[in-house]
Amino acid sequence: MPDVTKSDVSEAVEAHLVPPATPLDPAPLPEAKPEKSRSLWGDAWTDLRRSWIFGVSAVLILLLLTITFFPGLFTDTDPIRGDLAKHFLQKPKLGHVFSADWLGYDQQGRSVFARVIYGTRASVAVGFGTTFVVTVVGSLVGMIAGYFGGIVDSILSRLTDIFFGIPFLLATMVVLTSFPDRTVWVVIGALGAFGWTQSARVMRGAVITTKQADYVHAAQALGASTPRIMFRHILPNTLAPVIVVATISLGVYISAEATLSFLGLGLNGVSWGNDISDGGNQIRVAQWIMLYPSIMLSITVLAFIMLGEAVRNALDPKLR
Repeated sequence: MPDVTKSDVSEAVEAHLVPPATPLDPAPLPEAKPEKSRSLWGDAWTDLRRSWIFGVSAVLILLLLTITFFPGLFTDTDPIRGDLAKHFLQKPKLGHVFSADWLGYDQQGRSVFARVIYGTRASVAVGFGTTFVVTVVGSLVGMIAGYFGGIVDSILSRLTDIFFGIPFLLATMVVLTSFPDRTVWVVIGALGAFGWTQSARVMRGAVITTKQADYVHAAQALGASTPRIMFRHILPNTLAPVIVVATISLGVYISAEATLSFLGLGLNGVSWGNDISDGGNQIRVAQWIMLYPSIMLSITVLAFIMLGEAVRNALDPKLR
């Protein structure tokens, strides 16, 4: 029988008492949080921030809005009163930046620079005001026609066709001739009365598509009221195409106001269209009277058209 030592007994006891070493279990990894899905507006804002077209147009529009609300930051010259004896058709002095002499004077001794600055307020006010009226009226007509359908849709669609067939500028001119005092509100009302048809058509098509969605049927099954369904569920999901149309049309309405003022049927006051019309009579001897308001008008219309193009690219999922 082999000799068993005390050390052998101790090793055997320890072997039974101490469990064998096992590899450490790896620490559990933290659960990855699911990425929050972005909405259409979130994706659109991300695309807009990456677009150079949006950046350029936003800078120009911000400058125009600053001029509109704070014209005194750019000039302290009265755009209406002029010194005929001192400044009659005085040529521009381009070295005097942001001074009354910078862009010269017109045939009544008024500063062209001051009139360009204050003319921004009238044109931008008419553009934004008309766009707001057109968007609200057109969206309501299109949403009612598209949601209810049937005889309501037929009546509103035929009414839209009638207004759509009327020449826009001609009808506006006829209305404005009835108002001897053509203020900003009168021009906005005349332009808005005949410019809502495109927004109504776009909204009607979007509503017809959206009202077939499951969430609309679910809201109807739960007994939600018609106004709640229209303004809570349908309207937020049909605004994208209307916003695109409104953004692009804003520049068109600014151009329309200038056209009416050029023809003598626009605003009674400081306006780019009025200055372009006055400059046309002096184009042989004083080209600057017509040149600088035309440049400002072109830049403004281009800025809003570029903004509308950027918004369209961001909100149209087919272009992604």
